[in-house]
Amino acid sequence: MSDILIVDDERDIRELISDILKDEGYSTRLAGNSDEAMSAIATEQPGLLILDIWLKDSNMDGIDILKTVKRDYPDVPVVIISGHGNIEIAVAAIKQGAYDFIEKPFNIDQLMVVIRRGMETSRLRRENQALRRRETAPSEMLGGSAAFRALVSQLDKVTKSNGRVLLTGPAGSGKELAARYIHANSLRSNAPFVCVGCASIEADRMEEVLFGRESADSGVTPGLLEEANGGVIYFDEVADMPPGTQSKILRVLVDQTFLRVGGNEKVKVDLRVLSSTSRNLEAEIAAERFRSELYHRLNVVPIAVPSLEERREDIPALAAHFIEMFHKTQGLPLRDLSEEAAALLQTMRWPGNVRQLRNVIERALILGDETGPIAVRDLPGEAGGGVDEGRVVLSGAIATMPLREAREAFEREYLLTQINRFGGNISRTAEFVGMERSALHRKLKSLAVMSGVRNGRSGEDEMESEAAD
Repeated sequence: MSDILIVDDERDIRELISDILKDEGYSTRLAGNSDEAMSAIATEQPGLLILDIWLKDSNMDGIDILKTVKRDYPDVPVVIISGHGNIEIAVAAIKQGAYDFIEKPFNIDQLMVVIRRGMETSRLRRENQALRRRETAPSEMLGGSAAFRALVSQLDKVTKSNGRVLLTGPAGSGKELAARYIHANSLRSNAPFVCVGCASIEADRMEEVLFGRESADSGVTPGLLEEANGGVIYFDEVADMPPGTQSKILRVLVDQTFLRVGGNEKVKVDLRVLSSTSRNLEAEIAAERFRSELYHRLNVVPIAVPSLEERREDIPALAAHFIEMFHKTQGLPLRDLSEEAAALLQTMRWPGNVRQLRNVIERALILGDETGPIAVRDLPGEAGGGVDEGRVVLSGAIATMPLREAREAFEREYLLTQINRFGGNISRTAEFVGMERSALHRKLKSLAVMSGVRNGRSGEDEMESEAAD
């Protein structure tokens, strides 16, 4: 919990307030003049500022400090206190952005009510900042596989419109990155992109986080919808949105207005809405956990984001990107990826998709050598890995078969793995496994390998396509 900075030129007053707050479990810092106050704020931004309006022997009075704080630290609530209080000073302080005004000698119960509300406002503002902390996250997309190119083609078609897009795909496949790509290439690219993690916000706080709060005591605390005004609001894992909130978001989609929690006046916003889910929303509707009306409002343009296993060709490029990223952001070694390691990564299972690949690369850089390429031994599931995550696709059931059947099963799984690794490209597969293309065709036919090629095409279809080239 952030601390409370108490600024008063009377030592007894500031220490009295500090003792009261400490008894209530708050952490405090004290300042006796404007220089000490501004130095303390610059050192660490407080959760709340209690500020005397009159400060003896100071370069700035309370109103001057208030103006500076609201300019440089707008999220810090400021409670003004004064022994010379009158309605004019109170009005002036509130107009300058003060959270509240208390006259000395103050009532302790009244003081605590204001402090609690002020700290709650501070917490809400910090939480909103945390939810938006990835607002400037990268929107660059990497890949060259057919599945990836098809995805980018679909995204490019919707960037310039204001149409709502529902991104579907397994967890970790890059749905938020796709949403950021739409925003970055849209006519709203200079406006905010606000991400709402529907699964990470407590259900009983969702509406306050989205719509904000309004009250006579604490004023207005904007929500994420207002923060996104003019830009894009992105509902990540929208299936986790509480049912009560769903109906209110539906109203926002209809007329782009809403009421703050505790408010009576409608707030008008201009938003483009993007959303994503890793769950089957039609099944959620059937189970009465998701409103069908909201689904149809969100699902104007459905776009499926492919899993990493559908775009194995992109794995080396993605791995190289993560290596460079971790070098820049964490100072981890800038290493190459050996051909053997790249090949192994392309044959692993990836239930966690791109997010899992990122974790695997980070682990290899942290635990591996500081020099030389990342080798097979640095990857999980291999020597020194010690974990099952990312095991090679080839089946352990082969060990229970007679030799001839085991050899055929091994060849079948091996070739399927390599075909999938190269996105169904028979020529590249043949080059890698060391066979002539015609010999590989015959081998595939003898092993009855007729599936496992990208986008649902059979091996036979791919052969006929390449034969025609």
